[in-house]
Amino acid sequence: MTTDWQSSPVATDYAVDELMITTLAGLFKNGDQACNGMASFIPVSAFMLARLTHAPDLVWLASAAGLDPRPDRVPASTLEAPLWRDSVMYIEQYGDFWNLALNGRWIQKFCVGAAQLDRYGNANNSVIGDDYDRPQVRLPGTAGLADMGSIGKQLYFWNPNHSPRSLVEKVDFISAAGYLDGGDARERLGLEGGPEVVITNLAVMDFHPVSKQMRLQSVHPGVTVATVQKATGFELLMPEGSVPETAPPTEAQVRLIREVIDPDNMRKRGFRGG
Repeated sequence: MTTDWQSSPVATDYAVDELMITTLAGLFKNGDQACNGMASFIPVSAFMLARLTHAPDLVWLASAAGLDPRPDRVPASTLEAPLWRDSVMYIEQYGDFWNLALNGRWIQKFCVGAAQLDRYGNANNSVIGDDYDRPQVRLPGTAGLADMGSIGKQLYFWNPNHSPRSLVEKVDFISAAGYLDGGDARERLGLEGGPEVVITNLAVMDFHPVSKQMRLQSVHPGVTVATVQKATGFELLMPEGSVPETAPPTEAQVRLIREVIDPDNMRKRGFRGG
């Protein structure tokens, strides 16, 4: 665990990917049990940062296979052996993992990206277009997202390219249930958990506790509320009072990300131009 982060001054030289990582890392605490999926460079970096700073006892199940991995840096794949081969324990993905995931006591938090996300946190990673059999675009598929959206997990979405194409009025296909059409719709189906937060390159959103509509929580430094709303395909709810700025990273956090966690800049993959 690194201790100088506690007294480190706020950084003035940082990139938005580093801001997203520190913001996501701040949502995890000691004892949390979290999991990442494929192409999850931002979440993996956030887990590693949290464990090096404020949450050394964060329980991280990498790629649904390696318990408490010990990579020396973020590798080129967040779903394959280079990430989890030095784990404390290997968990067979197609058997043991789901036994754990279906037990309500384990793996509460799941970090995920989605090609489309709507105002109620319904996610689409399947197809773009009205015709599932003849889509405009065939997306990678759900992997474990559909399951995690239905078995009581807390979903932490991240999106490096906030735009009306990714934050849409209504998803073309529900790959994972969010709050469906809002209100108590999810609860009426007996579904626990659900979307908690959405962290993008522009802002941080959460979900209103009653209506379950996406709500602006903070805007990143240098970004206006109008910019965020213009980049969103639906009307965001606003918090009471003024919209705060997302807290910037500290110098120590930026140094850890750049020099220890991800010196190869894997975190920049997925960003436009990255």
